[in-house]
Amino acid sequence: MNSGIRFAIVTAITASAFAAPAAWAQSNMQQDQAGPYITGSYGGYKSHGGEFDDENDLLGAGVGYQFSEFFAVEAEYIDFGDFGNDEVEGQLKGAGLSAIGRLPLTQSFGIYGKVGAFASAFDVDAFDESETYDEVNPYVGAGVDFRITQHLTAFAQYDRFNVDIDESDFNGQITNDGPDFDTGRLGLKFKF
Repeated sequence: MNSGIRFAIVTAITASAFAAPAAWAQSNMQQDQAGPYITGSYGGYKSHGGEFDDENDLLGAGVGYQFSEFFAVEAEYIDFGDFGNDEVEGQLKGAGLSAIGRLPLTQSFGIYGKVGAFASAFDVDAFDESETYDEVNPYVGAGVDFRITQHLTAFAQYDRFNVDIDESDFNGQITNDGPDFDTGRLGLKFKF
């Protein structure tokens, strides 16, 4: 785990430890069940798939609408940056649209699952050739969230993405049909 991810985890845990007493003191506070929100997240990923095996940081930003404490829809932008090896390099970014089902365990803490579609732009430079693959692929995720105040929630989330390439490109020198990505992120959600 690189130092940026460790720093983000320590920061989130420290912030939660200091904010928890304030959140528990507000336990009788009513949270609005519905409304729009924005998110920001930082994390890391591990890409799997032959020449694309690598790990790096990622950034995400999103907007969503919470219909109830059990259901939301969310659109987000994710930038995976650069990954790969000396001969095969990839750059991935895209937008996801997902449905989120949430199970509140306490008034401040819950778990959730998400399923959606990820529209990606995947640029590949390999063996002196370049290709761009624009695709829409399904993705899934799960996470936990903790409400710090009535409007601010911290979350930790895992997602699984995949993108495809045409193996016949690059003179058949690439040995797989595209990478899969396991991601871990920490973030904040602000509900209006």
